[in-house]
Amino acid sequence: MSKRFMKKMGDLFRGRKLFKVLLSSLTVLVMVLLAACGSNSTSGTKTAKDTIYMGMVNPPAGFNPINSGDIAAQFAERLMFDSFLDMVSPLKFQAKLATSIDTSDNQTYTIHLNPKAKWTDGKPITADDVIFTFNLIANPKTETAVGGNISSLTGVDMNGKLTGSETSIPNLKKVDDHTVTFKTKKPVDPNYIKEMIGTKIITLPQHVLKDIAPADLANSKYMQKPDITSGPYKLVTYNKNTYIQYKANNAYYLGKPKTPKMFIKIMDASNLAGELESGSIQLNVSGGIGNIPFQDVDTVKKLKNATTKIEPQIGFQTMEFNTKTITDPKVRQAFAYAINRQQIVKKLLKGNGEIIDGPYTSLSPYLDKNLKKLDYDPAKAKKMLKDAGWDFNKEVNLVVPIGNKVREQSANIIVQNLKAIGVKVKETTYDFPTIMQKGKAGDFDLLLIGFTFNLDPDVSALFGPNGAYNFMKYNNPEATKLLEQGKSEPDTGKRKVVYNKLQKIWQDDMPVLTLYSDSEVNVVSKDLSYGGAAAYWPGTVADFQKWAYKGSK
Repeated sequence: MSKRFMKKMGDLFRGRKLFKVLLSSLTVLVMVLLAACGSNSTSGTKTAKDTIYMGMVNPPAGFNPINSGDIAAQFAERLMFDSFLDMVSPLKFQAKLATSIDTSDNQTYTIHLNPKAKWTDGKPITADDVIFTFNLIANPKTETAVGGNISSLTGVDMNGKLTGSETSIPNLKKVDDHTVTFKTKKPVDPNYIKEMIGTKIITLPQHVLKDIAPADLANSKYMQKPDITSGPYKLVTYNKNTYIQYKANNAYYLGKPKTPKMFIKIMDASNLAGELESGSIQLNVSGGIGNIPFQDVDTVKKLKNATTKIEPQIGFQTMEFNTKTITDPKVRQAFAYAINRQQIVKKLLKGNGEIIDGPYTSLSPYLDKNLKKLDYDPAKAKKMLKDAGWDFNKEVNLVVPIGNKVREQSANIIVQNLKAIGVKVKETTYDFPTIMQKGKAGDFDLLLIGFTFNLDPDVSALFGPNGAYNFMKYNNPEATKLLEQGKSEPDTGKRKVVYNKLQKIWQDDMPVLTLYSDSEVNVVSKDLSYGGAAAYWPGTVADFQKWAYKGSK
């Protein structure tokens, strides 16, 4: 054989050998990629059962359990912090951090803590932590969104802040390491205490926070990333506006979580249906912060890998008026008559919702069904504006949060409706954390924002003069007095009379126009044996530790 021939054969052999090496490497790479893809799928592989992915549209504004004004933050916090109780269905309470909250006279209440409860650093959760938290909320220097929840207690004002020379809440006492008692100013409905305090107040670790000045707490390192918590999961990472990652608290006092990891993916609402179909998420969180756009309802109903349920809710969407820039109630009423809420429900919600006048939906026993509704009447609206002397050259700023597509689309209808009666409107949009800042600063004329309060009718947080969500700067002394009366009335029948009066006052003053209550569309992967948004949405957070894939132990 010639040397030239031998060289060619050698080159060919080496080429084949190289090809085999490349082919082998490519095969390994493909297997790795397939395995990686499997970890986010619902294919039933072992890695797929390590993590439950949830889809949410609003990023949380922070992780401060006593100062979170947005529902996204409140939901995200409940994976890592426990309340005393959970309400799993209307007025049905389930033990959590407390085994019970009871009373014999509707005025002195006792919190019985679960003796097994521990912080994630292993220290016990005690009566000292509870008393520390209540007094921290009541401290005038503490920035908090839940002061109103403890405002029925002795020694605090209607905002839950200490009065006079008091440095701690009177009658808030430690009986033993696992028992705390407190007293209300007057007898109150026990269900009010169980909901407003039992399900809403989150206990904080005294041993971690005791040396932080109350005025500095909101901006402390702990409140940016809480590292000592009480719930079934621990916070790992928050990639702002993108995702929140958690890992299981394996020493959780109510049992080791069945799923090692939880993952909240923050995305545009229009992507939820596709992510559910592909198995990239196992559920949407619903609750106004993870709602499926109604144009996608038919799509998710047809998904073979998921179950879809549509449920009424207590949450609602509003348009708040800045009463400092739109001062005349008649003008605000005119705007209300100008807005075609029927079109929003029919066109955008596809009929999956209801129009409400006031803060109570059809689920509420306190809804005044005899209150005359504000019907769409643009001719009447225009006349009212003229009669009120409205300056038609004035431009109003409509501020709209991004993320909830139905709300964004409703803004377009509102703009068109107002322009149709001669009102000049400028629409501006922001992410939700910025919306909260704009609201608190009063940097708007009209503001679209949604709320999910409580089954209890007290809405002081919205209509109280210093309410956490009273961005309207609304202050009617008569309404304030009735709010306080309704909150402290233990008799359900008498409370209803009070709240009927309030609904009429709020309609006349019109600081807020309630636009609609959209039904919850809850979609859950069939691969889960337990978990997903509950029919009564506030109950969703009750048993995170039980959420699991089928076949999980």
